[in-house]
Amino acid sequence: MLELQPSDRRPGTPSYSGGGGGDELIRTYKGWKGNNVFFCGGRLVFGPDARSILITIFLITAPVTIFCVFVARKFIDDFPHHRGVSVLAVAIGLNLLDLIFLLVTSGRDPGIIPRNLYPPEPEGIEISGEPRLAHTPTQSRLPRTKDMIVNGITVKIKYCDTCMLYRPPRASHCSICNNCVEKFDHHCPWLGQCIGLRNYRFYFMFILCSALLCIYVHVFCWIYVKRIMVGEKISIWKSLIKTPASIALIIYTFISVWFVGGLTGFHLYLMSTNQSTYENFRYRYDRHENPFNKGILGNFMEVFCTSVASSKNSFRAKVSKEPVIPPRLVNGAMSSPSLQKVSQDIEMGRKPVWHETVDEELGDMDKDMGTAVTSRDLSRMLPPEETEGREIMHSRESSRGRRGGSWEFSGRVNEDLRTRDDESSGIDASRDLLVEISDAATVRSRTGTGTGRL
Repeated sequence: MLELQPSDRRPGTPSYSGGGGGDELIRTYKGWKGNNVFFCGGRLVFGPDARSILITIFLITAPVTIFCVFVARKFIDDFPHHRGVSVLAVAIGLNLLDLIFLLVTSGRDPGIIPRNLYPPEPEGIEISGEPRLAHTPTQSRLPRTKDMIVNGITVKIKYCDTCMLYRPPRASHCSICNNCVEKFDHHCPWLGQCIGLRNYRFYFMFILCSALLCIYVHVFCWIYVKRIMVGEKISIWKSLIKTPASIALIIYTFISVWFVGGLTGFHLYLMSTNQSTYENFRYRYDRHENPFNKGILGNFMEVFCTSVASSKNSFRAKVSKEPVIPPRLVNGAMSSPSLQKVSQDIEMGRKPVWHETVDEELGDMDKDMGTAVTSRDLSRMLPPEETEGREIMHSRESSRGRRGGSWEFSGRVNEDLRTRDDESSGIDASRDLLVEISDAATVRSRTGTGTGRL
């Protein structure tokens, strides 16, 4: 079954501090981890490539402006009762409608699934009192897929490492926006936005209006050329020469209609079979039954006659700002907290102990596994000069053996520490033996000197 995380784990929901009031509250969109661009205080949500919208608006508005000025204006006096104004009005109306659908599609939440602050708990493992961090060893034990039954058909849902959740059926992670989107269709570069559950119908209306606008302009350009040819009784080629604006618009709309018209026909097919572009390109339903197919009429009713799903994100809600530990500079280089401690020891005249930096990195791992290592004499933990290179190699090798947060790292570190304790104990025993031999030699020399004097 699909498991949803509690609402207090999601960054898009408001949270209120209980008593202290020391947490800084910010708007959700200011701390958003995706690549989206927000306007009007988080009311408008765009993709990271939102600037492409300006190019799209220009490609739509410029041809319509040329058409109204050089072609449609000439039809005003050609029909009785000024009915020729309707040619101009329809062109302007289609253009405005197209721009409205463009902005509605690109400026709204396409169906972003709020990411979790912590990974879900694996099944069969008791939940501890404290929440786990984002990339803990527990996450490596999560299954990559789960089975979910939809309309009697088993569907696999996948785990998203970035959002730390199991994506609902038909959802996918957009690498451009860096969000998981419900019923993900594709990321449209012309609109700079993902197309998903909440803006698909507006996207289809946008490309449909674009196709109708291209056909409308193309047809009336030919009508205007025909009007010149009949009125002046000249050939079609001479008529085209007399209206260069019509030639440019005929060529432009002919090329454009193949693009937007073909796209409109393709999405009509997708809606009739209840597929998305992402699913169609991956051939998901070629050999398997589509569990979401409701028939042609039911599929179109689902797209156009159902209410738009409400957004799962409240971008203007105030949430607690996540604490950020700023990195510090040590000798002009970035330093982690463990490296800062070592540098402080050096400045105080104390040589840093090797295992202390390891303990700093392990954190609570040693407490949980019971692998805390103590030593009576910290100076004995220093590796001998001839083994420094070998110890560094061991530490690197241990870090390479650490896969997905496994506990093998701490075990190998402790094993290395015990080995060094044994070696240092042997060195101390040798030193004691040498001291005893030297003391005995001193006693003998003193005894021999006294006998000779006697």
